[in-house]
Amino acid sequence: MPFRTAHPLDPSDTFISRHIGPREADLADMLAALDCESLEALAARTVPEAIRLETPLELTDEGERALGETEVLDRLRELLAENRPHRSCIGMGYSDTIVPLVILRNVLENPGWYTQYTPYQAEISQGRLEALLNFQTMVADLTALPLANASLLDEATAAAEAMAMCRAASRGKRSRFLVSAACHPQTIGVVRTRGTSMGMSVEVADVHEFKFDADVAGILLQYPDTEGRLLDPSAAVTQAHDCGALVVMAADILALTLIKPPGEWGADIAIGSTQRFGVPLGYGGPHAAYLSTREEHARRIPGRLVGVSRDAQGKSAYRLAIQTREQHIRRDRATSNICTAQVLLANIAGFYAVYHGPEGLIRIAQRVRGMAMALAEGLRGAGISVGETEFFDTIKFAPNQRTAADVLAAAQELGFNLRAFPDGEVGIALDETTTRADVASLLAVFGVEGADIDTLAANGDRSLGGFARTSDFLEHPVFHSYRGEHDMLRYLHRLESRDLSLNTSMIPLGSCTMKLNATVEMLPVTWPEIGSVHPYAPRDQVRGYHRMLDLLEVWLAEITGLPAVSLQPNAGSQGEYAGLLAIRRFHDANQGTERDVCLIPVSAHGTNAATAVIAGFRVVAVACDAQGDVDLKDLAAKLAAHESRIGALMITYPSTHGVFEERIQDICQMVHEAGGQVYMDGANMNAQVGLTSPARIGADVCHLNLHKTFCIPHGGGGPGMGPIAAREHLRPFLPGDPIEGEGGVSAAPYGSPSILPISWVYIALMGGGGLTRATQVAILNANYMARRLHKDFDVLYTGPDGRVAHEFIIDCRPFEKSAGVTVEDIAKRLIDYGFHAPTMSFPVAGTLMIEPTESEPKAELDRLCDALLGIRDEIRQIESGQMDRDDNPLKHAPHPAVAVTADEWGHAYSREQAAWPAGWLHEHKFWPAVGRIDNAWGDRNLSCTCPPLADLAEP
Repeated sequence: MPFRTAHPLDPSDTFISRHIGPREADLADMLAALDCESLEALAARTVPEAIRLETPLELTDEGERALGETEVLDRLRELLAENRPHRSCIGMGYSDTIVPLVILRNVLENPGWYTQYTPYQAEISQGRLEALLNFQTMVADLTALPLANASLLDEATAAAEAMAMCRAASRGKRSRFLVSAACHPQTIGVVRTRGTSMGMSVEVADVHEFKFDADVAGILLQYPDTEGRLLDPSAAVTQAHDCGALVVMAADILALTLIKPPGEWGADIAIGSTQRFGVPLGYGGPHAAYLSTREEHARRIPGRLVGVSRDAQGKSAYRLAIQTREQHIRRDRATSNICTAQVLLANIAGFYAVYHGPEGLIRIAQRVRGMAMALAEGLRGAGISVGETEFFDTIKFAPNQRTAADVLAAAQELGFNLRAFPDGEVGIALDETTTRADVASLLAVFGVEGADIDTLAANGDRSLGGFARTSDFLEHPVFHSYRGEHDMLRYLHRLESRDLSLNTSMIPLGSCTMKLNATVEMLPVTWPEIGSVHPYAPRDQVRGYHRMLDLLEVWLAEITGLPAVSLQPNAGSQGEYAGLLAIRRFHDANQGTERDVCLIPVSAHGTNAATAVIAGFRVVAVACDAQGDVDLKDLAAKLAAHESRIGALMITYPSTHGVFEERIQDICQMVHEAGGQVYMDGANMNAQVGLTSPARIGADVCHLNLHKTFCIPHGGGGPGMGPIAAREHLRPFLPGDPIEGEGGVSAAPYGSPSILPISWVYIALMGGGGLTRATQVAILNANYMARRLHKDFDVLYTGPDGRVAHEFIIDCRPFEKSAGVTVEDIAKRLIDYGFHAPTMSFPVAGTLMIEPTESEPKAELDRLCDALLGIRDEIRQIESGQMDRDDNPLKHAPHPAVAVTADEWGHAYSREQAAWPAGWLHEHKFWPAVGRIDNAWGDRNLSCTCPPLADLAEP
């Protein structure tokens, strides 16, 4: 299937012109301001000559006109038409579900929800934070454990994170982790991978054969287990606790509405997936995993934690609590490298619970169990033994006189996929979408015709006995207030209006690349051909899916110059881990395990160091020089000091300081000569595509944040995708199948494939020429803004020609001395102008890192520049004494409507200056829902579930 881009590139009538923000006249004006005659000339002055690509990026055949949006969607539908969709009865932690349409249209398909950024600026993230608090409350209630985080990547990686918590609880002194053989096989695979890299001994056995001693950090149980059985965990829990180990239970979130929750069995940690709460199968993801625990483990819980605090007016407000900040600050001592959660999917799951409420969830669960009981009773009537063990939705049995293969083939003829177990038995898992007709068809596979499903369900009905849940859950009013669609619609819109997203204004976050998520890219995500496929469906049923995935791998290989691609990592943090793990496994296979040192520049992302530790490396920091580049003398000294132990260098390119380092090839060569491998963090690929490449600079492996450079939206802090590309010698060490291979890092073989069509459509529409132009304009936009601001703010790092890459850093540290104004004050004041702040205090404390992206128009760039220049004028007024150092708009920003419209106004500056500091705000004003939030108070009074309604009342 060829995709051809016409040459010479004419952006005037293609998707390219709609993705790239500045118009042709704007580009000319911006280039003139930089004294450059063309985009090509600017790129030549910015990108070092030694690393520039010698030939244009070619992703397609020559000779055909560029394809339009409708044509690309038609091509994608042609591919997906090769799929042969079947109803899934495979189970393994994945269930088909019904997405309430009010949530589908107003959350999953709504840019007001899917283009939000991680809620680091809490004052403009109150809607999403409330939704996440609903999610945390839902999980805490259903698991009967008081503290839940705001989602993890998938059930298998959540189990791996729980294992790390168990080890941390023993202060690293215990190294054995016992896993029930009845856990889902993909979970066992991912836990084994993580355990090996962490130096943990992962021992898989029947629960009754667990060998407990003082070296056991924890145990993992599945509830119900992968065969569908409900088994009493009491003995294992008691034995684990008696030897000082923690108990982790992986529990089905829907089943917990009917069965005794993990906390009541004595579990210390509960993990699982919330996929069946309204999130499509999507061939494996994205789905929101959950993790809950006891309060004594609050500082060990991985990922993000939403908590309740108060704002400057004393009003209850939400913000990210202790964990998020600590994971970045602690670097190689962090408990987790989790940077990307699954916020959008967690929101959907939480809203599913809000919409249905506890009685609705119980009704759904009872119906699912009723269908399963009818199926079991019908099978018994056909002479098939299904055992007497209690179950929820899954049945495992030996088919009489037939092989499992015969049964699976017969079921597939009727449009159903069943599960084949290694012991020759068959499993059938039912779900919310199962109908009476489905059960009748399944029974027909075993010769039962014309079954009365209601009668069978009634005959098979029996009490859950000691497994029955007796405790209440979801008692907070939020889970009882929105049954009607009108009510739910208005609740969703009310929360959406409290968040600033890309449909409000640009989000100029350095290192985070918040670019256009075009409608044409998003449309396929909710196509049934994409969303309704089980990740372990037979390969011959998903040929279209794989043709799409194969093409994407080819394109990413061409873009990076690295031929081996894995799409499995389902977050940037996972990509980091998978890339370093490939290097570690390569060294283990070829040179022994002594190459355990990972060199990381001091300017690197905080997740880099945490990832290196989790992948089994020792972190050694490398200094940066005054220009922000890697200090080659210090690098040489570190290489010499560790000699034969050098395993890898982690480096971001362009650098974390937003500059193309001239000596990057020398740096890579030095590491290679020392026997190490070079891992390139792909966070800044937006400045590379079409101009240079990871292979060109000398990298051996890199990850690609598809949620940055390749247009997958951030979804409020997830989903993301972090595929890796590598040189040929690392191909055998890329992530294997989570069940059948080695080195699996995600629960599904392709991570979160239902969002890969976004990047596929983007690349198909842009072609090599369009992608290159996007990179050139990204560099232009950043340099244009830096030029506009440089007289009023110091731009910290530039290349030899005074250019920056696609982002730049402005120094705000002098203002604290001259006016008492901190970088946080500037960030909060930008909210009054209607902007999300740039990245604050990274990689240099007291600075702002700005990345405008290529899809922002010139008018928006100018508006942000005007806002920053307006704030600089306010700082001058403080410096000159015209405004008080304590009573000024920056120190009290942001100004919510409740403060500006209050009867009393106790400030020396006017309400007009507070709320409308720029003329454009009179046309449209984004009001923050709360004033500045007191984070310290919230951490001292940690509360991470829905607060009583009385606490939400106005003070």
